[in-house]
Amino acid sequence: MSEQTPPPPPPPHPFSIPNLPFFPPFNSNSDQNPTPSPSFYVQPQFPTKRKRTGFRRKAANPSPSPHSAEIPNANPNPATSVSADLADEIIVINKEATAEAVTALSAGFPADSLTDEEIEANVVSDVGGIEQVNYILIRNHILSRWRENVTSWVQKETFKSLIPPHCEPLLNSAYNYLVSHGYVNFGVAPAIKEKIPAEPTKANVIIVGAGLAGLAAARQLMAFGFKVTVLEGRKRCGGRVYTKRMEGSLKYASTDLGGSVLTGTHGNPLCIIAKQLGLSHHKIRDKCPLYRPDGQPVDPDLDRKVEGAFNKLLDKASVLRKNMGEVAMDVSLGAALETFRQEYGDSVTDEEINLFNWHLANLEYANAGLLSKLSLAYWDQDDPYDMGGDHCFLPGGNGRLVQALAENVPIVYEKTVHTIRYGVDGVQVIAGSQVYEGDVALCTVPLGVLKNGSIKFVPELPQRKLDGIKRLGFGLLNKVAMLFPYVFWGNDLDTFGHLSADQSRRGEFFLFYSYATVAGGPLLIALVAGEAAHNFESMPPTDAVALVLQILRGIYEPQGIEVPDPLQSVCTRWGTDSFSLGSYSHVAVGASGDDYDILAESVGDGRLFFAGEATTRRYPATMHGAFITGLREAANIASYATSRSMQSKIDRNPSMSTESCAALLADLFREPDLEFGGFSVIFGGKATDLKSPAVLKVLLGGARKKVIGEGEHSNKSLFQQLQSHYNQQQQLHVYTLLTRQQAMELREVRGGDEMRLNYLCKKLGVKLIGRKGLGPSADSVIASIKAERSNQRSNSSMLS
Repeated sequence: MSEQTPPPPPPPHPFSIPNLPFFPPFNSNSDQNPTPSPSFYVQPQFPTKRKRTGFRRKAANPSPSPHSAEIPNANPNPATSVSADLADEIIVINKEATAEAVTALSAGFPADSLTDEEIEANVVSDVGGIEQVNYILIRNHILSRWRENVTSWVQKETFKSLIPPHCEPLLNSAYNYLVSHGYVNFGVAPAIKEKIPAEPTKANVIIVGAGLAGLAAARQLMAFGFKVTVLEGRKRCGGRVYTKRMEGSLKYASTDLGGSVLTGTHGNPLCIIAKQLGLSHHKIRDKCPLYRPDGQPVDPDLDRKVEGAFNKLLDKASVLRKNMGEVAMDVSLGAALETFRQEYGDSVTDEEINLFNWHLANLEYANAGLLSKLSLAYWDQDDPYDMGGDHCFLPGGNGRLVQALAENVPIVYEKTVHTIRYGVDGVQVIAGSQVYEGDVALCTVPLGVLKNGSIKFVPELPQRKLDGIKRLGFGLLNKVAMLFPYVFWGNDLDTFGHLSADQSRRGEFFLFYSYATVAGGPLLIALVAGEAAHNFESMPPTDAVALVLQILRGIYEPQGIEVPDPLQSVCTRWGTDSFSLGSYSHVAVGASGDDYDILAESVGDGRLFFAGEATTRRYPATMHGAFITGLREAANIASYATSRSMQSKIDRNPSMSTESCAALLADLFREPDLEFGGFSVIFGGKATDLKSPAVLKVLLGGARKKVIGEGEHSNKSLFQQLQSHYNQQQQLHVYTLLTRQQAMELREVRGGDEMRLNYLCKKLGVKLIGRKGLGPSADSVIASIKAERSNQRSNSSMLS
């Protein structure tokens, strides 16, 4: 057979996905791809579609990836993951365990495991065991019951008849955690507001900023009994959530100049606040026609084609970053997409290019950042935690939520904070010539303010936090709000888009929101994203409005529809607003989701805390994210305050008297974390830290509990000597300090208490002593355990 010259490859189809010669080939089925370090693969696959509201839509059937971010388990029933030999120990609360697990998922809990915060709060003594399964079932049930009626105050006693007596400690643990961390019994319903104490009884907290984070923290701390003072630089509360009333010629409308879209209704705490207020929300309809630069509508088939190609490019970029490994951290999403696009050459039309640029602008809107600055590796690291449900507008504006949250909160307006001092004795927050002193400070200012160094921290923030502030991105989105005499654009849509022929201006008035159905009047808002948002900051408002009208008239006048001049217009300037210096955060090149966690860390041994949308890796750049961080930090402040209070008592009386030590130990050992034979254990520190301290109590003499499975032992000499020494006729308790790991190993020793004593004294080499021998080091451990338990109970017991 003679050789033939193979035909040349066909030219690439417009918007096809080429393989790049300088990157590994695109082959999703290949096993030959290099494997970077596992720690790099914490990001999910790109979603296959993005809402035209600029917010993320999950794929209908996303492809699983072995390197995707950890997301809640697909099995929503924790009981089904337990081995058969333990199944009999699982409690049954009702028949809706799976449905309740789905509710918990929507609130941010894993389906069949604990959150890191729950583990740190020591909600169970044995992570991963049957106790954890029963705790999760109880937790989910409490959460679901409250979600059924969020205007009520759910009482712990409601569940006692449903829980077996031996699981009552788990009921206490689950209820206390949910209340103290703001998962239940939060908000503005009358039944919840009436639980706020008339007078504070706890520490003084100074909160900087009256945005959603600051207001959420303030209300929660007030409910816990703290004294709260909120300092706000503006003349209003809400921060970047700002609803302005517009009017003209007897027309009125409420417009959201800042945060406007409730991104997901499933589990969204702001939707719970709205429900408590009796407010409905309006689903943003999917219909979003696009118009060419000349005002003519884009062909629907071409629209779908380019959108599909754009989504494929995102998939291509997802594969690319996997192949690149950690190098992807130093590459921008924009660079990757632009490289792919250059491969198209001259095979695409101008209209296709304009359509593609519109999608790029929409992506920049979603992230409030230039694509050239978004991290290819981690720009979408929060996608697994996307709130499910519709994207919605709140009729009358989100200011209605802000006003309800601010009710009766002590806010001092027009106080621009420029210095925060923190130390072992407390904090000083300085605004102008006024000094506000407190025990704790919570800083909720936007990331842009932190980046600018507008607030001086004394001492300086740790370098780790400063580096995180520098790495994270903080972008810009602006708006032009216009109140018209009437609705000329129709009432059958909520959004429509406009293409630009100039790539550098692709984000200029690229998307329009119709608020006519929710604002109370004929209101239209034009969005400005990406590079155009920065240029917009210096554009005269009259010029901006003129350009918007030119676009609108180019669209509607050819249809025979007259576009009137607006009765009133407002242009935002979030980039030059000294109290925000931008709009919302994103993961910039060189950053990762870890930086959100770093920004959330407290400093100064529990004296200075941080909240805001840039302090949550799960829900950044969202209103509900800011709100959730306020609840989170209220819990953290309460925890530190309780520990500090207990430590203060120890410091005032460093050597406990025999009576006080005995009373405290007796109280703690009423609910031991572990109990086997004549041994009881209470744990301190984190459940995941095997080196964390534990206090062991051994009962010598008298009756003791029979333990199933204990057999006869061969070595009785040690046990007999101890019994003789302490007198067999009386019950005595002896103690020692262990680590969590040693206590767990001791529990596994077979042969009964005598073999355990032999293991304890000979193998571990510890000495058992009476309570009089417990010195200052043990006192500190005991006080810490007491503080941890008190913190778990204090908020709920105070509010029940």
